[in-house]
Amino acid sequence: QVQLGESGGGLVQAGGSLRLSCVASGRTFTTYAMGWFRQAPGKEREFVAAINWSGDSTLYAVSVKGRFTISSDNAKNTVYLQMNSLKPEDTAVYYCAVSRLVYTTVRLSDFGSWGQGTQVTVSS
Repeated sequence: QVQLGESGGGLVQAGGSLRLSCVASGRTFTTYAMGWFRQAPGKEREFVAAINWSGDSTLYAVSVKGRFTISSDNAKNTVYLQMNSLKPEDTAVYYCAVSRLVYTTVRLSDFGSWGQGTQVTVSS
């Protein structure tokens, strides 16, 4: 079983940046894809970004493409989400997750292990 711990969330003004980190412990995830999802109050959890185990394939939601960058450091068992040009609509709890697959996917059901989440609040 793998445990995931997110950090880096906080309060930022619109146009600002944050960098989220997700550290995995327990069983390593180096052969599986990783992803970031978010859930705003009253809304369903939605896909944000995903990266495959080698780091050479990424996927982004249309709403964040060009503003967010996902990356990974397998030596540190860590995946990152660099968020730039933040907007109030980016406000949500952000979760990292380990996929059951080695390739990138956007389907929530393809992800089996989840972190507790970190709150990101963007003020206007």
